[in-house]
Amino acid sequence: MRQISFGEGWKYRHLNTEDAWTEVTLPHDAMLHERRSIESAGMHNIGWFEGWDYEYVKTFKAPSKEEAAHVFFEFEGVYHNAEVYLNGEKVCERPYGYTQIYFDATKFLKPGEENEIRVIAHNADQPNSRWYSGSGIYRPVWMYTGAEEFLPLYGLKVRTLSVDPAVIEVIAETSAAGTASLTIVDPDGKTAAENVTAEAAELSDGAAAAAGAGRSADGSRGNICLAKPFRASWRIEIPDAQLWDTEHPNLYTAKVKFGKDEEETTFGIRTLTWDSDNGIAINGKHVILRGACIHSDNQLLGAATFPEAEARRVRILKENGYNAIRSAHNPACKWLLDECDRQGVLFMDEYVDCWYIHKTRYDYAGYVMDWWKEDLRDMVDKDFNHPSVILYSTGNEVAESGQKKGIQFVKSMTKYLHSLDPSRPVSCGINIFFNLMYRMGFGVYSDDKAKKEAAKAEKSGKKKQNPVGSEFYNTIAGIFGDKTMKLGATLHGCDVLTRDSFANMDVAGYNYGLFRYGHDLRKYPNRLILGSETFCKDAVSFWEQAKKNKRIVGDFVWAGMDYLGEAGIGSTEYEDYAPRNADRSGWIAAGSGRLDLTGKPIGEARYTQVAFEQDMGPFIAVSPVYQTGYHTRSAWKMTDAIESWSWRGCEGTKASVEVYARAASVDLILNGKKIGTKNPGRSCTARFTVPYENGRLEAVAKDESGREIGRRFLETAKENVSLHLLPETEKAESGKLVYVRLRYADENGIWSPMGHHSVKVRVENGTLEALGSACPFNPDGYLTDTTKTYYGEALAIVRAGKTGEVTVFAEDGDSSVSLEIPVV
Repeated sequence: MRQISFGEGWKYRHLNTEDAWTEVTLPHDAMLHERRSIESAGMHNIGWFEGWDYEYVKTFKAPSKEEAAHVFFEFEGVYHNAEVYLNGEKVCERPYGYTQIYFDATKFLKPGEENEIRVIAHNADQPNSRWYSGSGIYRPVWMYTGAEEFLPLYGLKVRTLSVDPAVIEVIAETSAAGTASLTIVDPDGKTAAENVTAEAAELSDGAAAAAGAGRSADGSRGNICLAKPFRASWRIEIPDAQLWDTEHPNLYTAKVKFGKDEEETTFGIRTLTWDSDNGIAINGKHVILRGACIHSDNQLLGAATFPEAEARRVRILKENGYNAIRSAHNPACKWLLDECDRQGVLFMDEYVDCWYIHKTRYDYAGYVMDWWKEDLRDMVDKDFNHPSVILYSTGNEVAESGQKKGIQFVKSMTKYLHSLDPSRPVSCGINIFFNLMYRMGFGVYSDDKAKKEAAKAEKSGKKKQNPVGSEFYNTIAGIFGDKTMKLGATLHGCDVLTRDSFANMDVAGYNYGLFRYGHDLRKYPNRLILGSETFCKDAVSFWEQAKKNKRIVGDFVWAGMDYLGEAGIGSTEYEDYAPRNADRSGWIAAGSGRLDLTGKPIGEARYTQVAFEQDMGPFIAVSPVYQTGYHTRSAWKMTDAIESWSWRGCEGTKASVEVYARAASVDLILNGKKIGTKNPGRSCTARFTVPYENGRLEAVAKDESGREIGRRFLETAKENVSLHLLPETEKAESGKLVYVRLRYADENGIWSPMGHHSVKVRVENGTLEALGSACPFNPDGYLTDTTKTYYGEALAIVRAGKTGEVTVFAEDGDSSVSLEIPVV
């Protein structure tokens, strides 16, 4: 079918109001435009934004019958409880905000005439999420047109049967019997197989049911399929195949023709195995997952997804040593998976954050038991052809996994996923200690508890509620530190409450269960263990254990990149950036990321690179020397150290310096004078306390014989510091996003994190899409033309205009600077 972008020409407003319509281009995050206040029912979980219901409307001319016999629509993501209407008639609904909606619109349309499509997105039912969800039509929308006989959406699937020789299986569903032809194009654009024909035969009743045929045929539940599809299949040997892996992300293209219709998909030739002998292996080669958890938002852009934004975060994570990503805690968008395929990053796609027990009052727990099969089937349809996807996860920190009903549910979901896709293993992230706490009655969510806490806060006038549900556990971890969960997980009761669920999945997902690894490897000789969620400081310990035992298959740190919502949960903050008595609704981001909210690696990212032996070091990071008035704590923050030695005005103040290295010893040298020597030890971290002085701070790593094996340094910026604009790409594509870093630095580009600045940005031949800093406390948000810097930096996200040049202007009251970027 012909795919047509359907993102332009929309308008939206609050539902059931007389508000003026606002014209928008999709994808669009409506929630990011709302007011933030202490009255927010979603509170810090969603960054203190207010929740509203929305309606989106678009009028369009439908294709004539001669132009298209069938018209389909696909909404890749609408948050949440979406309803879709065509010409006033309800077509479908879908409660989950992270699952695609697609349907045959043909019978609802007036061919060749003006039509109206209307979409309702509900988000006033707060609280409904534990993180910033965004709202509205935040993922792309497509219209598909097809002939009378056509290839249905998600009907083309490719999988690798072997790599030596390379043999693939291609299956194409069709709307009728007939001859289909297949062409394979290799990564170099050459034809590997051409016009290989196969006959499409009608599926048996059982096969049709397994394929999802006829589901929701009335449209009421969404995702309409063929009543009974036909199927053509091929087994093709690919000579001299270029295999797909993380170092060689080679992508082939399969093109299928059927009648006048043609569909194509990219795929990678790779095998995936998982067993107790070799852990997880790609093309027969053992691989350890060096993973990062990410939420679905695109930081300053909110929940709206764009291909350039997805490409950027995959690139940055890979540059910083990660070879795997976990979508926490919902199915990922297709653009993100596309980029993982192209850049060679492995992916674990996760279904949901809750099953049948609520974590917040209006979350998805009220729908899961009715919708889980359709949700999982749609997730598999989306993921099947992506070589990067190597794991499915059925949930996150679901206390139900310790109950009889929950154990059966684990088994049912694993079995169902295997029936849809036997080529990938199934996991689930379980917080082992929290399962025990939950059984003991701690952290149990209930509407009554939530209401009582809200009433208590209202009566006190403080607007502060005690933690309810899973937030209770986050609070405990924040107060008592990271060892609370890890030590608690070693208790025998934790084993009892997880062993049956773990037995019903292919890979056991341990959230913060590092201290159990050794014990469980001995007790359960066939169990594969995945650190589905871990603390940054555990990277070295995990890596050393995984090198010795292949059944420890990987680790996903919380979090790889900072995100909106769960405001302040992972931050180390000081009063000069977050005043102690300021309105709490100023907190917007978690502060939990090895990469900050602008995508910049902080000291923890450098530590992780060393821990995973992606760089042996040394790296130097320094806690902000001048800072006082620290007032947050977090188990998810290992250090607040950053890569700078530019602290003019702090001469003589004690500086805390961290050096990350895999070495027998590290010398620290300041302005040519040796300060001291330390052994980084098992933690790969050497810590020094040094009286600050301007100049050059250098670390020299040495082996056991005293031989130098690495050297790095930091230098103080000169006094003539000014604002610099640094584009991340040399050129911009018309209509696409380009990222520009605002940095205060000297004439040599040495960064200066001292001082507070307010910068105003203007764009010519383009639009300013977002502007902000990495500070998790940001009352102003990201939709204004002015931002305060955070340690001397901020980020502007610009959409380039027409060909020529896009020009970015920035001024801080004392000076101005501009940047021209060629547009192609």
